[in-house]
Amino acid sequence: MRRVICAGFLAGLLALAACGQKAPEPAGSIRDPKAMITSAVLFDPARFGGEWQVAMSATPRCGGATQGWRWDGRGSYALSGVDCSGTVPAVLKGQAALTGPGGRFAPDKGYGREPIWVLWVDQDYRVAALGTPSGDWAVVLVRPGKARGDLIAAAREVLDFNGYDLKRIGG
Repeated sequence: MRRVICAGFLAGLLALAACGQKAPEPAGSIRDPKAMITSAVLFDPARFGGEWQVAMSATPRCGGATQGWRWDGRGSYALSGVDCSGTVPAVLKGQAALTGPGGRFAPDKGYGREPIWVLWVDQDYRVAALGTPSGDWAVVLVRPGKARGDLIAAAREVLDFNGYDLKRIGG
């Protein structure tokens, strides 16, 4: 009888301990889903096209990786370089079709095939903040040789405003 009481007592303690634990967040989410998200209203697809380097990403070992966004003039980009949307860098290949105003794209490969939004780009298209509405990834891109601390700080502020966890998006 005493064993049964002890076993019941231990089971009760374990149940109470489990109630006090916080459920883990989804591994991929780096964005507060309650935060509003916006994309760049004044977006010029042709000016965005070209070579970019990753300045900040939640994917380890992606800092400095290159990405090519070749605008075809008809509504999509040919993508090349390194995909920094997963847990490890991967080959970036495929197309990203413009799907709406404000720099919104749908990739056919890469980026987890999630919608890509240009959240912000400076007026000279030197620094850009990109992310997904789901919050699975975000990145700050810079033109090679054009990185400026003040513009990268502005991109970080935009990511923060859109609910991204800046602690998880490193340089």
